[in-house]
Parts: sequence; C-alpha cells; structure tokens
Amino acid sequence: MGSSGVQIVCVALSILGLIGGIVTCIVPKWKVSSFVGSNIVTAQSTNEGIWMTCVSQSTGQQQCKQYDSMLILSGDLQAARAMTIISGLVLFLALLILLAGSDFTTCVQNTDAKPKMCLVAGIMILVSGFLLIIPVSWSAHNTITEFNNPLVNAQQKRELGACIFVGWAGSVLLLLAGGLLCCFSRPSGGSSSGGTAKYRSNGASGVSAPNYV
Repeated sequence: MGSSGVQIVCVALSILGLIGGIVTCIVPKWKVSSFVGSNIVTAQSTNEGIWMTCVSQSTGQQQCKQYDSMLILSGDLQAARAMTIISGLVLFLALLILLAGSDFTTCVQNTDAKPKMCLVAGIMILVSGFLLIIPVSWSAHNTITEFNNPLVNAQQKRELGACIFVGWAGSVLLLLAGGLLCCFSRPSGGSSSGGTAKYRSNGASGVSAPNYV
C-alpha cells in the first residue's frame, strides 16, 4: 500500500486539478478574439466560453450573455459542458473515497479495505483527468483549425483562451495523481496466515490423550 506521503501529494494534486476543472468550466475564456490581418480594431474583444460569451470594451466595461440555445453551439462545446461537469463530480467522489481510505485518516479501520479504496480512487481520478483533457484538446484543435483556414473571415477567427491552458494543466495534475495512486495502492495478494495447523496423532495406545502440533 502506498505511504501516507504519496497519498497526501495525490490529495494535493487532485485538489489543484479540481480547482483547475472548476475554473475551466465556469470562466468564459475558451476562445478569445484574434487580431490578425485587417482585424486590428482593439477597442473591444470577445471571449467565448461553454456557457456564455462576453464582450470587453477598452474602457473596462464587460457585457456577458448566455447562449440562447445549446443547439447553436459547436459539437466540441456541447461535449465540453457534459464532460467537464462529469469530471468534477467523479473527482469530488474520488477525493472522498481517497480521504476515507488513506493511511493518515481513521475513517476506515479495516487495513485490507484501505488499499482497495485508494486504488478505486486512483482509477476515478484518472477517469476525471481524461474527461477534462478530451474536451479541452478537442476545442483547441477546432480553434487552431479555424484559425489556419484561409476561408474563415479574419473577424471570425479566434485564438486559444486561458481556460484551455488551465484545463490542460489541471488534467495533467489529475493524471499524475491517479497514476501515483494506482502504482502505490495495489492491494496485497492472498497472504498466508501465520497460525499453526493442528494435527491429531493416532498413537498406538487407545487411551492416550490427543497430541497437537
């Protein structure tokens, strides 16, 4: 079973990954305006997220508007909504299991169940990391493809926002934490009991007391 130090590090990495996933999900910074070509007007910039789009003025004012319908979103943003939420829920549940089954807590007294709980938590953290990195990478791929497409108007081109990089960083932390837990929290195999087996000795005399070895 993994040491308490490894488990504490995994908890810290998972919490940082959870914070990164929440920021990625909430903040509308998946796509930002690209000032290229003839699109040199920097008086306002557009920030797009998975829930809303915001327009920032050079004066500091910002106006945000939620999308009127989910159907107008691209496929990557629709998938990002579901996958980031599921990632956060799975990660939160994994943290509860990890804290309950770790060596530095006394929530579970069964020493045989602790490594199994940590292993399950590690697998769930890995799943959460994949659920976060997939939509972020998908959205980044589409943004880069549209940016390099000469048929797309310069005013419609977008660049990668801060949430893409935060999502990448959070998913890497989650994958690292889950991998460490899976490596250091392997349940021990069937261990032989140290007890002494008892054998009855059939002596020659019928009245002799049974002997135990």
